[in-house]
Parts: sequence; C-alpha cells; structure tokens
Amino acid sequence: MRADAQRNYDRLLEEARQAFIVHGTEVALEDIARHAGVGIGTLYRHFPDRYSLMNAVFEQELDKLIEQARGLLTAEDPTEALLKWLKAVAVHSAYYRGLSAAIMTAPDAKMPACKLLLRSAGADLLIRAQEAGEIRLDASIGDLLRLTSVLVTAAEGDREDRALFGRLMNLVMDGLRTRPEWADPVAAATGAATTP
Repeated sequence: MRADAQRNYDRLLEEARQAFIVHGTEVALEDIARHAGVGIGTLYRHFPDRYSLMNAVFEQELDKLIEQARGLLTAEDPTEALLKWLKAVAVHSAYYRGLSAAIMTAPDAKMPACKLLLRSAGADLLIRAQEAGEIRLDASIGDLLRLTSVLVTAAEGDREDRALFGRLMNLVMDGLRTRPEWADPVAAATGAATTP
C-alpha cells in the first residue's frame, strides 16, 4: 500500500473507532470520511461496506480479550474464569454502542475476523469448564457469545438499571451449570434426564 493510502487507511480507522464510541456503530459513513479528511469514495475503496470497516476497527481491539482468555486458562476456578472473560467481552462490546447487535445480527461472512477471534479465544475456557464437570456439555462458545451479545443489547436499552447486565449474566451462568442429570453425556447431548 502506498504511503498516502496507508495514511488514509489509518485515519479512517481512528475516526471510525472514535465515531463508534461516541455515536454508535450506525454513525453515517460520510461523517467518518469527512472527519478523516477524505472523500466517501476513498472510504469505500478501503472498506466496501459498514461491516468491513467495523471488522477492521474491532479486530485491532480484540488483542486484549484474547490475551485475557489465555491468562485465565490457569485460573483455579474454570467457571469463574469463563464468566470473567464473558463479562470482559460485554464491557468491550458496550464500549462501542451497537457493536453487540451488529455482531449478533451480521452473517458470519460479514464480520469473520471478529467472530473467529472471539470464538477461538473463548472456546478453550469453555472446554476447561466443561471438562471440570461444571458447565453443561451441550453449550457451545457460539451460544455463550450470542447470549452475552443479547444481554449487552438489553442493557444498552435500559441505561437506568446499571446492574441489569450482571444480574442477567449470573442467571445465564446458573442455567449453564451442570446438574446431576447432566453428568451422563448422552443426556447432555439429547437434553434428556437420566433415570435413577
């Protein structure tokens, strides 16, 4: 990439990041281009649509979440480690208003890097909690990230109740914890309770 094209790319990413924080992910792309000092055509040359711009911005931001997931792999309580990481994902998503809804509703092809990085980072934490017998075997990391995204969106819609996300996430985690009837892998896979 030529030096001037790289400067434009970097300016667009920084302006987009700031705009997403202040105005949410639905901010007009024309405003981002104008604040970056380029035309809308330049923005579209680098980022063909809103999702590609969001993907580029948030991919840069995921390093901390990935590093945190790695660090939590040695935590004493695997379920608490998973919960802590999901809450960190939520904080990251809430920082950019509309990010959770965008990632949740976008097809995988629209935000592939973000989705792949998040799923990869959280999968080992989930597997560790499942292997410890603490989390249901029928839960996937995709399920947990979707649930987290739904909870963030709900919390964004009710700014008055600052404790809403934490309460809802605790309810979700309680529902994911194993029960005696889930100790049988066949029961876990089929959703059927074992008989005594």
